[in-house]
Amino acid sequence: MTDTRPDPDALLDAIKQDELAAQRGRLKIFFGACAGVGKTFAMLSAARVRQQEGCKVLVGVVETHGRKETEAQLHGLEVLPLTQIEYKGRSLAEFDLDSALARQPQLILMDEFAHSNVPGSRHSKRWQDVEELLAAGIDVYTTLNVQHLESLNDVVGQITGIVVRETLPDHVFDQAAEVALVDLPPDELLARLAAGKVYLAHQAERAVKNFFRKGNLLALRELALRRTADRVDAQMRAYRADQSIKPVWHARERLLICVGHGPGTEKLVRSGKRLAASLDADWIAVFVETPALQRLPEAQRARIMKGLKLAQELGAETTVLGGSDLAATLLAYARSRNVSKLVVGKSSAGPLRRLLRRPLLEQLTRQADDVDVYVVSHEHDPDSTAPQEGFNRLLFGEASRQKQGHGYVAALLACLLTTGLVSLLTPFFDLSNVVMLYLLAVVLIAVRFGRGPGVLASLVSVATFDFFFVPPRLSLSVSDTQYLLTFAVMFAVALIISQLAARLRFEANIATYRERRTRALYELGRELAAALTANQIIDIAVSRLQPLFNASIVLLTPNSQEQLRAENDSTAQADLGVAQWVYDKQQAAGLGTQTLPSNAMLYLPLKAPMRNRGVLAVLPEQLDQVFLPEQQRLLETCAAQIALALERVHYVEVAQDAIVAMESERLRNSVLSVISHDLRTPLTTLVGLSSLLAEGQVDARKQASIAQSIQEESLRMNHLVTNLLDMARLQSGVKLNKAWQLLDDVVGSALRACQRNLQGHQLEVALASDLPVLEYDAVLIERVLVNLLENAAKYTPPGSHITLLAQPEGATIRVCVQDDGPGLPSGLEQKLFDKFSRGNSESTTPGVGLGLAICRSIVEAHGGQITASNRQPHGAAFCFTLPVSQMPALPGDEEIQP
Repeated sequence: MTDTRPDPDALLDAIKQDELAAQRGRLKIFFGACAGVGKTFAMLSAARVRQQEGCKVLVGVVETHGRKETEAQLHGLEVLPLTQIEYKGRSLAEFDLDSALARQPQLILMDEFAHSNVPGSRHSKRWQDVEELLAAGIDVYTTLNVQHLESLNDVVGQITGIVVRETLPDHVFDQAAEVALVDLPPDELLARLAAGKVYLAHQAERAVKNFFRKGNLLALRELALRRTADRVDAQMRAYRADQSIKPVWHARERLLICVGHGPGTEKLVRSGKRLAASLDADWIAVFVETPALQRLPEAQRARIMKGLKLAQELGAETTVLGGSDLAATLLAYARSRNVSKLVVGKSSAGPLRRLLRRPLLEQLTRQADDVDVYVVSHEHDPDSTAPQEGFNRLLFGEASRQKQGHGYVAALLACLLTTGLVSLLTPFFDLSNVVMLYLLAVVLIAVRFGRGPGVLASLVSVATFDFFFVPPRLSLSVSDTQYLLTFAVMFAVALIISQLAARLRFEANIATYRERRTRALYELGRELAAALTANQIIDIAVSRLQPLFNASIVLLTPNSQEQLRAENDSTAQADLGVAQWVYDKQQAAGLGTQTLPSNAMLYLPLKAPMRNRGVLAVLPEQLDQVFLPEQQRLLETCAAQIALALERVHYVEVAQDAIVAMESERLRNSVLSVISHDLRTPLTTLVGLSSLLAEGQVDARKQASIAQSIQEESLRMNHLVTNLLDMARLQSGVKLNKAWQLLDDVVGSALRACQRNLQGHQLEVALASDLPVLEYDAVLIERVLVNLLENAAKYTPPGSHITLLAQPEGATIRVCVQDDGPGLPSGLEQKLFDKFSRGNSESTTPGVGLGLAICRSIVEAHGGQITASNRQPHGAAFCFTLPVSQMPALPGDEEIQP
């Protein structure tokens, strides 16, 4: 009895989906072939009906294009004022999303669904505005032309010669709650165009000569009708699945081609294509992978894959199904896809095979009462009985034939041992009981060695049992005719058991092979997903594919000139000419293909969604490991995963380069802005003061003051230029000129250099008395102290207290410059050490933000660290450390011996 109860998980998921849908607004699209068919008019008419029913309707955007009939439909509807957005010096009107959300209408009208918003709007596309309205629970009516669908954009461009730039993702169209097709015959549309009801007179004349030609309109109309039909068909299939409806509804013709292993496979596919074209129907090519089909010869299974590939090239949807019952699997899939016609090849089985097993055609006609079955005849397959050694080697290993021979010997030995055991037991047990030992031996042989040895064991078991134990003994004759029934039953049971055991063993090996194939794909996909660079992807691909296919693997990727180069070291040498052809043409070539089959290697293009990412070259050690149909599918799947991984890494690198470019541009702009400001200020002062001196209008008393100002501004500009040069030198790599010296010396020189800047501040120097001799670059450490002291003087008010401290701290010397000024901005203590970063961007204190960055570079070059922190109750502290190392012994120092 079949369990027809619905899946509780599916029901729960459906309930959740219904709850989410109830919280969202409903989207209705008025869909047409082109402009002028009446979409906007139909939308306004439907909105007026909703308003009469008591619905609160708001007109968000409606483009009337000067059509009087459309403008008349706006009367009585509330229109939302558009907002103005400034763009390139112009004020452009755009939909006001915030105002629409604030008003909370029940229904809003949004014309031209695929419209691109003005830069500066919240969303770049109008359909994104609609998504936000729907999420707020507001119903939306909108309009759309077929040429704006993303999937049909190139088709429309080929038909009309005009590429539409504004497109809409198909998933947005498919998720609409309702699509209303607004249709108008081309002749009527052209008449409306001539009457000026679509465009103005001069626009209409130009439109008729270009886009609005009758052939274009016919093609666009067909596209719109087909796209609407596809949506309705998908809705119907979803409804049938939700309601668990099994019978096929013949609402639309759809063909299913059952690709088999017979010699007429290609004829079957081509016949199916012609039938689908004559019925104007979709068609699907299917191969059902059953355990029985795995026993087919290699040539026949290759024929199956060739047929699927041909069907795909002819435009069919192809798929591979798994199942143990060919007819049941086909019919279940056909009903799930609402297939109306099933096309199969004529069976070439002989009378004996027909007697033992019903042909597929007979099974289908008995079970497919709601699907039409078509039969395509073909010639007899001369290779139908050929052995399939390749797949056996793949499943059971290279020693399968040798193992099969050992199985026959084992069957004879097992029968001999069983006979000896039975001879020992016959004095104690009846013959009807000991015969079970023979059945046990048959089962063990069939499970261990397969069908052939199992059949041999069945025959030998019956013969030995008759010869040695059935009276008259040592003779094949039988005195009691009842034993004939015993022999027949024994032989039948042994044969059936051996067949079932062998089949179970074969299916277990098939399952093991499939599991190995699935595990290999999983492991390859997992490692590729974790790869961050192209080199990692190549290493992973080579390490995984070489043992999987027992072949040498070479991966070739293009350089910036689209020329391939090998990315991994391999004993196999790929032909770059063949690989380049494969890369350019995106077609396989080399061994086992129709292009350059004499080449020793197989070349596969690494096709990714956006473009070809390279070439995979395979040099197999054993052809069976690559060219069996199952292995070919596995290899193609691995190549597709590698291509996807390479494309992912490529776009990650593109994104990183874009971020670096943006950051470089931002840094360049910051440098130019800061330097231009800080250089212009002292230069302007210098020019002004020097002009006064040049004009000779300044008396002698003011000349001294002007000269001092000129000196101060010159020193300020010199300090700025010095910082820029220091940073450039540090960025290019600084070479330290270290020497052993005391810290007191460099502190004194730094204080002398900052003497003018520290005037007006209270300075305190506290150096520990036990400071050791340090190895450092005195000039660079002086720059650190000068920058820290000048910063303290610059950013604290006059009269502030500044302290310079130095004391040992473990294996380092800690030097700090402290002040009691306003302190540092909270949270920016470490950011201050970045280039061109200042604590307060609005500060009027001059500076470019390079001093602390220079300090950090110098200190880190010495192996130390520099930090900034706030003091309590107020003030700032900048501290850096210098490592203390063992001073080497001076030449000539010797220990004095008494």
